[in-house]
Amino acid sequence: MFALLVLVVVGAIGFELFRNSRMPIEKFGWKFWTTSDWDPVSGEFGALPFIWGTAYSSVFAILLATPIALGIAIFVSEIARSRFRQPLAFLTELLAAIPSIVYGLWGIFVLVPMVRKLETLVSKTPLATLPIFKGPPFGIGMLAAGLILTVMVIPFISSVSREVLRAVPLTQREAAYALGATRWEAIKVALRYGRTGILGAIILGFGRAFGETMAVTMVIGNNPQISASLFAPQYSMAAVIANEFSEATGDLYLQALTEIGLVLFVITLAINAVSRLLIWSASRPPRKRVARSAPLPAAPAEGTA
Repeated sequence: MFALLVLVVVGAIGFELFRNSRMPIEKFGWKFWTTSDWDPVSGEFGALPFIWGTAYSSVFAILLATPIALGIAIFVSEIARSRFRQPLAFLTELLAAIPSIVYGLWGIFVLVPMVRKLETLVSKTPLATLPIFKGPPFGIGMLAAGLILTVMVIPFISSVSREVLRAVPLTQREAAYALGATRWEAIKVALRYGRTGILGAIILGFGRAFGETMAVTMVIGNNPQISASLFAPQYSMAAVIANEFSEATGDLYLQALTEIGLVLFVITLAINAVSRLLIWSASRPPRKRVARSAPLPAAPAEGTA
């Protein structure tokens, strides 16, 4: 009953978000997600810049966080000595316990000045001609948001990947060593065996980055524009809800923000469901195969030798 109550709560949240976003759904339809005009004064709303900013920052963070998190998981589960594994795992998971607002403050006072210096150096090199490095070095923008999301998703990917590697049967590694494999080759065997669960861990981290609010709001710049530049201030779906919901006037404005929340709710729910299914399929014990004996030869026909 309690487990079903959780599903009821999730369904109630989705229903309430849909009920309170019917006005923009009926007025704009799919145009709401394909246009970039966000003008509450004239009653024109287009959420494309927020979708772009959310997807851009999340993908950028996953590309940076995945190799680091997998390296941590491999070292802790396969290479580190047994007495060091638990402290290292604890220190990594401690990053997940830090509140989002604290990450945002750290981003403003520490990360943004560092990013501003990096952007200033890049702007003086030929790399400044590339579309992803164009723009003035403000420090606050997509690069800072992507880096802070990278730090935030590393503990999720590494902890789940470590559990997936621990679930790999010992016989897989023993068989690799028996065939003359080196230590790194045996690790690659374990990675290949648990690749489905590791993919689920990466998708879980992507869902965590996709729905992050406060830390991204404080460093992304909050400018509703679509730009490929990492230096440009941009906006995210969660950030626009956090910044404008309390100041929104008029039912259409409020329901437009609610519709953004509805889509964010559906996407994050789908991402987390897919990642959990992949992790579950990789962590469950393999089925035992029953060896089948060869079929008996047919009896010779009567009257034959």
